[in-house]
Amino acid sequence: MGHLAGKEFLYRKLGKKIDGLTVRVPWNEKFHAILKELYTADEADLIVRMPYRMSSFNRIRKITRIEETKLQKLLEGMCAKGLMMDVNIRGKYFYTPSPFAIGVFEFTMMRTGGNLNTREWARMFHDYMGDFLAANDPKGGKVSILRALPHEGTVAEGDFVEVLDYEKASRLAESANRFSLGLCSCRHEKYHLGEKKCETPLETCASFDFGADYLIRNRLAREVSKTEMLEHLARSRESGLVLSADNVKKNISAICSCCGCCCNVLLGISKLGYNGILVTSNFIAHADTASCIGCGKCAKACPIDAIRLLPVDDPGAKIKKKANVDVKACLGCGVCVLQCTKTQALKLVKREKRVLHPESTFERVILQCLEKGTLQNQLFDDPRSITHGVMRGIVGGFLQLPPVKKALMSDTLRSTFLNALIGGVKK
Repeated sequence: MGHLAGKEFLYRKLGKKIDGLTVRVPWNEKFHAILKELYTADEADLIVRMPYRMSSFNRIRKITRIEETKLQKLLEGMCAKGLMMDVNIRGKYFYTPSPFAIGVFEFTMMRTGGNLNTREWARMFHDYMGDFLAANDPKGGKVSILRALPHEGTVAEGDFVEVLDYEKASRLAESANRFSLGLCSCRHEKYHLGEKKCETPLETCASFDFGADYLIRNRLAREVSKTEMLEHLARSRESGLVLSADNVKKNISAICSCCGCCCNVLLGISKLGYNGILVTSNFIAHADTASCIGCGKCAKACPIDAIRLLPVDDPGAKIKKKANVDVKACLGCGVCVLQCTKTQALKLVKREKRVLHPESTFERVILQCLEKGTLQNQLFDDPRSITHGVMRGIVGGFLQLPPVKKALMSDTLRSTFLNALIGGVKK
């Protein structure tokens, strides 16, 4: 029985390691079952022993002390399963454990071919998703994985309104060099659960450059041309899908085309009230009550039920109900505006307070980890080093002090803090 107890302890350590990455994954039997289903014992052992942050093959071999041929086989196999990510940087591959999201869930449900246990995976992820979303409810936080993109043509024209390039889906696609389309993990999950209510195709996960390179190389998505990608984005607009991209300004890796019936993020907002789990765009829907005819098309189109028809406070009015936007919930995606074609009473307008998006993936990961209480793992990432272990404890405790975290995340100190970390990485 000893070997069984040891194996259970190994998966407990694996869960703790994944929980120490960029998003939190609370331990329970549902998460335990997912880990046992997806990871072999050797794969779990590798994750536990390897560095937290992205590292070269030689550094991983040195730290884990796993024989070279075995290590290479493990890394390649785990990348193909989406449990590990490999990124090609100037011709050299660097590896990092996949976080639960965006990572283990998405890549697992994007897998195709062979004798895959996809239906069971869908059930297991579905059972656990509520626990995961609850653990990552922002509760006033400023950083999330994804941000909403405003559909082009939905923003009201004005003297001080400008839609920047990083806010335009077509511009993001035009600036990329490599493209892929793969299965939407959420929609694929709902399909196998019998809960897919829409007619949206499964293949709607769009990736770019290094993201596309990883997915294509590991057969998790197929390569497409720039023309095909632009056509895909146009179809998403016509279908009234929410476009959500990496929550960064530079070098985005993906754009999701989300529907309210399948997307776990949108369902987290509409059904569970986790409004901050998807960062809004810099715009918000605004209804002109003078021209609104109360047709209800906008309310029906909104995937998170952020628009309702409210009674008009005038007994003699011909229009009995008009659109009202929930400003606390609105994503600024423009899906509602696409349906308001008759009167154009609905438009996206600039938010009173500008939404701040991280410049790069590096910045987002640092800020995410600071908010989630795991930044110390990125700074001192060697699990075998006694010194790193001590520093993780000291620095982790310091960074989790509410006044310290609040100060570092403030507009005043955030840039200075990030620049100091970037300078240290370069050195």
